[in-house]
Amino acid sequence: MIKLATMSSVCPDWNLEETIAGMKRHGYQGLEPRVEWSHASGIEADLSAEGRAEVRKKMADEGLEICCVATSVRMAAPEPDEQAKHVEDLKKYIELAADLGCPQIRTFGGQRARDRELPAIVDYVVEGYMKALPMAAEAGVTVLMETHDDWSCSAPVRAVVEQAGHPNLKILWDIMHPQRMMEKPEETFQVVGEYTHHLHAHDGSFVDGKMQIGPLGEGAIDHAVPLQLLNEAGFGGYFSVEVIHAPGSDHDAEGVLKQYGEQFREIMDNM
Repeated sequence: MIKLATMSSVCPDWNLEETIAGMKRHGYQGLEPRVEWSHASGIEADLSAEGRAEVRKKMADEGLEICCVATSVRMAAPEPDEQAKHVEDLKKYIELAADLGCPQIRTFGGQRARDRELPAIVDYVVEGYMKALPMAAEAGVTVLMETHDDWSCSAPVRAVVEQAGHPNLKILWDIMHPQRMMEKPEETFQVVGEYTHHLHAHDGSFVDGKMQIGPLGEGAIDHAVPLQLLNEAGFGGYFSVEVIHAPGSDHDAEGVLKQYGEQFREIMDNM
């Protein structure tokens, strides 16, 4: 059964207790903290050991879990020194995830070098991930590479995961971005379905040539087909709502949680 999660980006001004209460009001089981963005829930790499244990207990006491830690790690960073910093960040977040009882971490490929062919870049990205994957395996944490940015097309992401051949490197299928690249959900599923461990969800419409995020089921992004295909394949991970609000901005976190939760359940009920 596919489960429902929210990223802290939906409710950046809510502290952890407020976030938990909002999740319970609207039927969410998982929380995906977006680190490095100063969200009020306070889950960051510098959280003390005591603080990490407290977060873990508060979530467990409510029957909830930290389902993924969303980082800014970009493994395709073109300069080796820059990539090395991202490897160290990844290791730092593996430790955080393990302490939170969280099974996985989101990473990006990021911007690709423009002076190298894609197969060479895939080699380079695999080398970067392999420097942290033994630690991930020991910690029981799976590292996810997202279909995002220069890696929105699914085939290169699959190439990285297949070439690495490591059980602790899998894929986060952001449902929007491959469709922005003109992939049909059925095509993306054929490429990454077997490696998909987590989903990001945000609907939207093209306005003046740019994507404008909106309510689930009212935009141009098909979420029903990916959910049906994954459900039929036995996927039991999370459908994580990624509607991004800046801290302190004028936004409706409650409304987003309610609408996305209701529409997710409607999609699942109609299968």
